[in-house]
Amino acid sequence: MSPSKLTDNFLTFGSRMKTVAHIKLPIENEMELFEKKFKDSMLSKVPLLNRITYYIVRRKGKQMRPMFVFLVAKMVSDGGFDERTYRGAAVVELIHTATLVHDDVVDDSNRRRGFFSINALWKNKIAVLVGDFLLSKGLLLSIDNEDFDLLKLISIAVREMSEGELLQIEKARKLDITEVVYFEIIRQKTATLISACCGIGAASVGANQDTVQQMRKFGEYIGMAFQIKDDLFDYTDAKIGKPTGIDIKEQKMTLPLIYTLNTCSEKDKKWLINAVKKHNTNKKRVKEVIAFVTAHGGMEYATVKMHDYKNKALAILENYPSSTYKSSLLQMIDYVVERKI
Repeated sequence: MSPSKLTDNFLTFGSRMKTVAHIKLPIENEMELFEKKFKDSMLSKVPLLNRITYYIVRRKGKQMRPMFVFLVAKMVSDGGFDERTYRGAAVVELIHTATLVHDDVVDDSNRRRGFFSINALWKNKIAVLVGDFLLSKGLLLSIDNEDFDLLKLISIAVREMSEGELLQIEKARKLDITEVVYFEIIRQKTATLISACCGIGAASVGANQDTVQQMRKFGEYIGMAFQIKDDLFDYTDAKIGKPTGIDIKEQKMTLPLIYTLNTCSEKDKKWLINAVKKHNTNKKRVKEVIAFVTAHGGMEYATVKMHDYKNKALAILENYPSSTYKSSLLQMIDYVVERKI
């Protein structure tokens, strides 16, 4: 990578972290305490496990999931907070981390967030066992404290994430994903976890079922917008720190491509399907597909849909009084659709 690209990536990363840090300000103390509690929740009597979980903690990402838990909990309770909320955030992180470890094994991926994956360093057998360990830790943390309502919310999310992945694999073989099926896939694969975070945040402070379900829907809308934004990155020429055209190479039917297939001529449709099915590893052909989708309004259409979901999330927040926590959630929505990576 050239020095100029390294500088661009560094500046993008720095700007992104600055934005996230600003969103985190109202819950900064809670997030610091959460890091310690999360680390403690992974402790084991097996030295190898402790080495691996220490590695996992060190390479943590932006921690958007616990941020959603804490900000929603604070907003719906007028600033109230207790140990149940910390446990809810820890359960989300434990179980989500378990799914990521297993995903890297399934995908035979050697990298995660710029670091070596667990399976790359310790091989598949250990990675699967580590994922099982983290999953059991999350389950026991809820069961031991009788947080059955929180456990149900995250369990629903894990079930739907698995169903979404399998549905995408099934449809990718035929490249026959309709817009309706696409939205169901991203709801299950991506939005359901953010939905669970927001629902758990509300439930952890004793909010009524109407509020919990409203916050779940709020998280779902943000998750839908988030995934559409990710789909748009695959068709952009902007410097985002990762290559474009990956979804096409992996034969993933995303919204810009689905819209274009539904609106172009039969001749162009055959060309597009043939390109994705048989020439998806040809860099020149992938660029041609990206250019065709862009020229035929695929990106523009997906952008409109993304903003539709953003507006639905904003409409839900209108039901809550002004607070620093609500302000951070509003910033979070903007970050999701405006982020550069």
